[in-house]
Amino acid sequence: MNVSTLYTVEHSNRTLEEFLSLITENEVTAIADVRSSPYSRMSPQFNCVLLKRSLQKKNISYVFLGQELGARRDEDCCYEDGVARYELIAKTEAFRDDLKRVRDGSQSHRIGMMCAEKDPLTCHRTILVHRHLKDEIPITHIVTEGRLETQEEAENRLLLTLNMDDRSLFASRDEPLSEAYEKQGSKIAHRSGKDSTKMNMEHPS
Repeated sequence: MNVSTLYTVEHSNRTLEEFLSLITENEVTAIADVRSSPYSRMSPQFNCVLLKRSLQKKNISYVFLGQELGARRDEDCCYEDGVARYELIAKTEAFRDDLKRVRDGSQSHRIGMMCAEKDPLTCHRTILVHRHLKDEIPITHIVTEGRLETQEEAENRLLLTLNMDDRSLFASRDEPLSEAYEKQGSKIAHRSGKDSTKMNMEHPS
C-alpha cells in the first residue's frame, strides 16, 4: 500500500495567498476540511464555497469532513454533562468511516487536513483525529513557511507542555502519552450551553 504523508494546516488569521503558498510548497493535492462549521466570520476567504473555488484554480481538490471528523457533534452520545468527549466521538460509526476515507484517500492524494486553530496542540485535528491515524499514516504539521512538525514532535511538545515528560529513560511512553491526550482533549473540548460561549469562541473547530 502506497500511503502518502498526511499534512495538516490551519487558516488561523492567514491571508488566502499565504495559505495557498503553504500547501503548494508542500505539494498538497487535496484539502480535507475538518472544521465543524466550514465558515469564518473573521476570515471569509476561508468559507467553504470560496475556498473550494480558490483551490480548484490550483488543481487542488476539496472535501468537507467536518460533520464526521469535527469536534462539535450532533450526537447526544458524544457528550457528558454538556462536554464533548473525544473518546466517545472516536467510537461513533461516522468518525470511524471517515478515518477510513482519509486512509484510502492518502493512497492517491497528498492530503492536507485543514482546521482553524493555529497550534496543532489546541486543535482537535491533532488531539482527536490524528491520535487515531498516527500509527498508520505519517503525519506532518505545516507550521510556517519552511517549518514542519511531525506528530511525534507534537506529542513530545504536548508532554512537555503538560509537565508529563519526566519518565525514566527506560519507561514506556505510551501511558503518559495516552493520559496527555485525554487531558488536552478535556481542556479544548467543545462545551454546549450558555456557559460555553467563551470556550467555543476560543476553540471554534
